[in-house]
Amino acid sequence: MQYKPGPVPEEMNVLCACAVVSGAGLGYTELMKKSLQALIIGVAAVAAGCATPVIPESLEPQVDKAVTFSQIVESPDSYRGKVVVVGGEILKAKALKGGTQLEVLQLPLDSDQEPVTDRMESKGRFLALQKEFLDPATIAEGTRVTVVGEVTGSSVEKMDEADYRFPTLNVKHLHRWDAKRAEERSAPGPWWNVFGGVGFGGGGTRSGGGISIGF
Repeated sequence: MQYKPGPVPEEMNVLCACAVVSGAGLGYTELMKKSLQALIIGVAAVAAGCATPVIPESLEPQVDKAVTFSQIVESPDSYRGKVVVVGGEILKAKALKGGTQLEVLQLPLDSDQEPVTDRMESKGRFLALQKEFLDPATIAEGTRVTVVGEVTGSSVEKMDEADYRFPTLNVKHLHRWDAKRAEERSAPGPWWNVFGGVGFGGGGTRSGGGISIGF
């Protein structure tokens, strides 16, 4: 007796169609995933290429990373000639005959060499002299900066009604941080980083966004 196949039940047709669609959808999802990964890598590469270096490569070998700001505050003259990296928040900018003097509230630097935003972590103030003129109007109070500078000693000046001994530095490189970055760090999140990964208010990694001025 010869077997003759009968009509395929409607349920089987639907099942087969779903399987085909699912398989196609899976392939499309994988393709989209790979495309997204390639896009993220491309954006990251462009961002890395365009990122402003916080510490220029030419100055890296000169920096004495063993010297802390607390040590400089304690004995400024002992560290004359040392090149250090310090950061903080601009309190005042003043034009002088020899350049522009920046009064900075010191703040610890994070792993990206960016000053933290909590003023309670400050260890004091310092004066940074930028020998080439910089209009004080271009550096607003509250601007966060990272300074590569040479320690020159100290200067006693008035802080309100009191005398205050400021450690002094000559600026070799000044990096000004974008104010929006501080807002992003304290934002409630979640937010996505261009390098992949997700952060929640104050987390995540960051590239050196901002403006650098070298001398």
